[in-house]
Amino acid sequence: MPINHYHGNLMLIINPTAGKNRARAELYDIVQLLFVSGYRVTVYPTLNKGDATRYIKEYSREFENIICVGGDGTLNEVVTGLMELPPPERRTLGYIPAGTTNDFASTLGLDGSDMIKCAQGFVGGIYHSCDIGRFNGRYFTYVAAFGAFTEVSYETPQEMKNALGHAAYIMQGIKSLPALQPYHLEIEADSKHIEGDFIYGQFSNSTSIAGIMDIRSTGVALDDGLFEVMLVKMPTNLIELSEIVTAMMNRKFTDCPHIFFHHAKRVIVRSKRGLHWTLDGEDGGTTTEAVAQCIPRAVTLRLPQSESSAFLESERSRQIAMHMEQ
Repeated sequence: MPINHYHGNLMLIINPTAGKNRARAELYDIVQLLFVSGYRVTVYPTLNKGDATRYIKEYSREFENIICVGGDGTLNEVVTGLMELPPPERRTLGYIPAGTTNDFASTLGLDGSDMIKCAQGFVGGIYHSCDIGRFNGRYFTYVAAFGAFTEVSYETPQEMKNALGHAAYIMQGIKSLPALQPYHLEIEADSKHIEGDFIYGQFSNSTSIAGIMDIRSTGVALDDGLFEVMLVKMPTNLIELSEIVTAMMNRKFTDCPHIFFHHAKRVIVRSKRGLHWTLDGEDGGTTTEAVAQCIPRAVTLRLPQSESSAFLESERSRQIAMHMEQ
């Protein structure tokens, strides 16, 4: 098999335990495809939490390209590492999803069931600039959330995820229902102010949340500099609960009076008691005040040419693509 024109050094960060250990089994085929496509590949396997962030900060300057192979948590670590570097030193990022839910991969149009196809998509892909969120000094790729079901992702045992896949999240979520409780919050979303009792809230840059919530109908764009802010009020009776569930199932978030939905670049949430958060499905800590800021077009992704519906294709994005091709 002939080797294509040399395209530079490539840093491949892989989480071998993500999903059902699929990445480990397909690693050779991925590396071979990238090698014959003209990339000089160096593999960095993660061994402990935080390794991917450390690898990026310490070694990414030696490479022209980076690919992350893993789930949403591994991608979060890679993006965190990039965001802790000066913008000129942030390398182009590819993503080969290998996790259980792969929320952000779904938004990007990447098929997590075919890792080789995702690698091929990187080789022939085009560049997109992507917004990144900052939450009380920490970074997230696609969602910061609190309340009902937000603990499900990181509390579900890895062994259960590997054995049951998406069904593991549903089973763990059912167990959390008896503990459902409202939080009295004061919220600022740019110029909007709202106060009340809520059971769930999220600031997101994704069309899919927790593998079950689809918000494509709300006009999500990954490079518009805005979060999609959604807050679900505490239902006071069965009728309100039914209306909330119906709105969720039918993706009619903006039509339900018990759901606040707004686009905003900065959100502040204040609570008198500690509010527990998750960032990209991982434990985000507990705080009485959270400040989330959307950082516009902070990371450059390389994606298959056909998967660009979640981007605005702004003039700035086109300029970045032209620059990266030079």
